[in-house]
Amino acid sequence: MKRNFIGSVRLSSQVAEDSYLNHLMVVQHLRQMKELCFPKPVTFLVGENGTGKSTLLEAIAVAFGFNAEGGTRNFSFSTSATHSDLYHHLTISRNAYPKDGFFLRAESFYNAASYLDEVYEAEFRNQEKTAYGDRSLHSQSHGESFLALVANRFSGNGIYLLDEPEAALSPSRLMTLLVHIHTLVQQHSQFIIATHSPILMAYPGAEIYQLSETGIHSVDYRETEHYQLTRRFLENPEKMLHYLLSE
Repeated sequence: MKRNFIGSVRLSSQVAEDSYLNHLMVVQHLRQMKELCFPKPVTFLVGENGTGKSTLLEAIAVAFGFNAEGGTRNFSFSTSATHSDLYHHLTISRNAYPKDGFFLRAESFYNAASYLDEVYEAEFRNQEKTAYGDRSLHSQSHGESFLALVANRFSGNGIYLLDEPEAALSPSRLMTLLVHIHTLVQQHSQFIIATHSPILMAYPGAEIYQLSETGIHSVDYRETEHYQLTRRFLENPEKMLHYLLSE
């Protein structure tokens, strides 16, 4: 059985005392851990807003060599240098080198799509087949472009880092994404995904790390607040809405 491309990450160098990084919850947790391991082909980073899921995923991506705004390791565009310096302080344990890889982040996907429009302007204009399909990602809906990217560009034997992919996808399209993920896992791929989606988290056999004020802990799918809260709401929305909206 082949090992994952990223086996673990750890905080490797001393962060300066006056650095803003020391105030980040995720940095405080990483300092207390020997390493954060990725033993499964699919790992989810979950937790409330502000717990550091996206910050950690971004740092892993940049430390691995990906563009901070998303894309492959060959993407060279930069529209705004807003990423943290955490990647400078991470050491990644690599078990092998992937043949493919992509960092997909919802908040800067527009910038990545614009970069591709420049690179493949002639091909998209003539509807010629490229690694990203035969038409501009901007010419499709947000959700369609996400899935077109996964279906056309993700070729397997790769490392794929996804930051909140559910932002653009309907429930049915999230299930389609699960199918793509499963196909790619069978082609020896690894996924690390920051998400709030209980649909994505249900992927069989995935490792789920929950980030909270108490630390970074491995949890069962049904132990996640996302699953429990969503289930309670769907089982009795009237009761939940009465509680939420009553004065």
